[in-house]
Amino acid sequence: MLESVGSLTGSPWIYVIVAVSVLCDVFLPVLPSGVLVITAATAAAAGTGAATGEVPHGVPDLLALTLSAATASVLGDLVAYRLAWRGGERLDRAIARSRRLSTAQERLGGALGRSSGGLLVIIARFAPAGRSVVSFAAGTAHRRVREFLPWSALAGFAWAAYSVALGYFGAHWLGAGWMSTLVSLLALVGAGFLAAYVMRRPAPRAQEA
Repeated sequence: MLESVGSLTGSPWIYVIVAVSVLCDVFLPVLPSGVLVITAATAAAAGTGAATGEVPHGVPDLLALTLSAATASVLGDLVAYRLAWRGGERLDRAIARSRRLSTAQERLGGALGRSSGGLLVIIARFAPAGRSVVSFAAGTAHRRVREFLPWSALAGFAWAAYSVALGYFGAHWLGAGWMSTLVSLLALVGAGFLAAYVMRRPAPRAQEA
């Protein structure tokens, strides 16, 4: 996979492929968009000489990769949010049957209206299927777009920057091979498990007077 993606690193198509993968995985969380972003970043790092310790000259390529993944993440969130907003009774029933979606909707409640509550959107971006859960729950709860969008943008950029950094520094420290890609993927999976653990914790209750 590294060689296949590496052959596209110098082509604009790599950004299109990454963007489409990231945009679609809000509906199909099984898509390996994180794997693709890390592999592309590793291949890009190898092309810039990062794996050999030389001064990289392709940082704008890594920046473009980050921006394309982050932008696609936000667009996917907004599409899911809008579909859930207009979903009607059928979608409401589907969410009610899903414990993860109904729990997320309950936790979101008024959370997006508070500066600290929006952190749930960022944490969920790293959890497996968490992005889908939060985007659909925010739309179903009819949260205002100005409450959801800034957190979605911050979450998308944080996830994209983290994934690209894993691929880049993995290649820099371990060489642009399967070992660095594997270690980077394990770090991404570890962040996902940690985020899922945080999301499963019950929301803190306000202290009684």
